[in-house]
Amino acid sequence: MAAPNGAVQEHHGFPAERGMAFAAQFAGVYLNFNPDDATSRSSKLAAFLAQGMDAQMGWDGFGKLAAVAIQAYDLKASDANNAVVSVAFQSGPRRMLLSVPIYYSGDDAGERFVVSGRPAILPAPAPADLPQVAKPETDDAAAAELKPQLEGFFKDYADGDTAGLQRYVAAGKSLPSFGGAFTFAELKEVVVPVGGATREIQAVVVWTVPNGDVPPTPDSTDPATAGGHLEQAYRLTVEKQGDKWFVADIRGAGRVAD
Repeated sequence: MAAPNGAVQEHHGFPAERGMAFAAQFAGVYLNFNPDDATSRSSKLAAFLAQGMDAQMGWDGFGKLAAVAIQAYDLKASDANNAVVSVAFQSGPRRMLLSVPIYYSGDDAGERFVVSGRPAILPAPAPADLPQVAKPETDDAAAAELKPQLEGFFKDYADGDTAGLQRYVAAGKSLPSFGGAFTFAELKEVVVPVGGATREIQAVVVWTVPNGDVPPTPDSTDPATAGGHLEQAYRLTVEKQGDKWFVADIRGAGRVAD
């Protein structure tokens, strides 16, 4: 199994993926409590605890905690039966880790897991420092040629107009669409590097997002029908065929130059 940084970790024969899933499920119960839910919480925790362990795992029944975005982060095994799993979670504005010691019974004893000690909440690592990257040399003339083509492409890409979309797609290519999930609002930016007939470009698009079940209405001022706006960045492969540019591929933009 690969660690979060891509390195392969040694797990001493411990079933890491299943252990991490068990710990994450436990964390979903353990990290959410309030006095009104104490009885329900203890009954749910019983599915993870060894006989005789504290039914509330150290909670005195007062105070509240709520956690979301709970996901197994890594696992460190000391042998084939014992490991400590780190589970990432979000509580309010804070991102934290829950360290969960677990025991695995082994193949000959039912392949079962149990929480083997008290968990510990720890701060999560701070965001990484992102180094700057140089902007590419741009082709403003090609960007001006591409902009109207891309505006038409993104409109039909959002609407799900299959026939219309094919007018902007390179010959021999076929691209799926959003099918009306969003409405195209604006092509905010197009960055086209210098190159030949095939380019890898970046586009920043503004989508109108529906307000609940109500279809988005561009430029509406009625709160009941006005959609929100969401900026997203895409990387497209474009090809020049004749005197026009066509889209051959679309994907997430990835790293963006500063």
